[in-house]
Order: sequence, then structure tokens, then C-alpha cells
Amino acid sequence: MRDYEVSTGYLPGLIGRITQFHGEYYIKHWDFNAFFEARVASELSEYINRYDEASDCTWCLTVDGAIEGSITIDGATGTTGLAHLRWFFLTDKLRGTGAGNQLMRLAMAFCQQKGFKRVYLDTVEGLEAARHLYEKYGFKLVDESTGQQWGTTLREQRFEALL
Repeated sequence: MRDYEVSTGYLPGLIGRITQFHGEYYIKHWDFNAFFEARVASELSEYINRYDEASDCTWCLTVDGAIEGSITIDGATGTTGLAHLRWFFLTDKLRGTGAGNQLMRLAMAFCQQKGFKRVYLDTVEGLEAARHLYEKYGFKLVDESTGQQWGTTLREQRFEALL
């Protein structure tokens, strides 16, 4: 039995909660810095301000009214037929419950319904549980390089799924 609620679109606190989770998690586990958290906040705010239900969707999982997980499909990539999977997270409350699978199913079904041909995501090497889930849904590693786009030097990866 599920102990969370699923909703789509904007919820009050969404920008803050996604930013908070990413900031806390990646600073603690990956030594990212304020640059990363500010970038998440900036890009997420820009996304919410241009949100278009025809090509975009954000799903939130809430427990007792608190956002404990989310995933986003951003259709404004500038390339026809291409979507960007972004801001996927689960708190410890939901890890291991199947909630990540449900979010991935919802996101990929949305992409198919909207006629996207490809979906990509950017991540970093070492997030093995997430990588396993991505690969389960058809994502394949298409590019890997050492970079600093997140404010620290690490192995950046791009995964892509064909629909």
C-alpha cells in the first residue's frame, strides 16, 4: 500500500523543497557548493515561470502534505521531439518503497503521450541506484566527461532514452 499522494504541476513550496533537497544532498554526499544550489533554484524558477502543460510536467509525492519526492519532464529543450528529465529526487522516507519506479513510469508515459522521441538527463558518475533505475527505463549512457558545470570537478554523464 502506498503511503504518499501523487500530484502534478506546481505546489506551494515546490521550488524551495526541490532546491533544498538537492542542495543538502549534493553538498553532503558530493561536496557541491552554493553554486550548485543557486543553479538549481534559478533553473527551476525559470522552468516554473514558463511551465506549459502541453510539453512540461512535474510530479510531486507528498506525505502528510510535505513534498518528499519529485520528477520533472521539461519539454522546452529547443529540439523538436526531445525532452529533458530533471530534478528527480526521493527523500529517505520514500527510498525503497517503489516510489522512484512510479515517478519514472509517470514521466516516461507522459513523454510517449506527448510524442517525444527521445528523453535525456544529466547526472554524475557514482549515483548507482539512480543509474540502475534509469537503465531499467531504457536510458543508455551516451556521453561522459570530466567537467565543472556543478561547481566542482567530477565525472559528468548524459543518458538518453529512445521512445
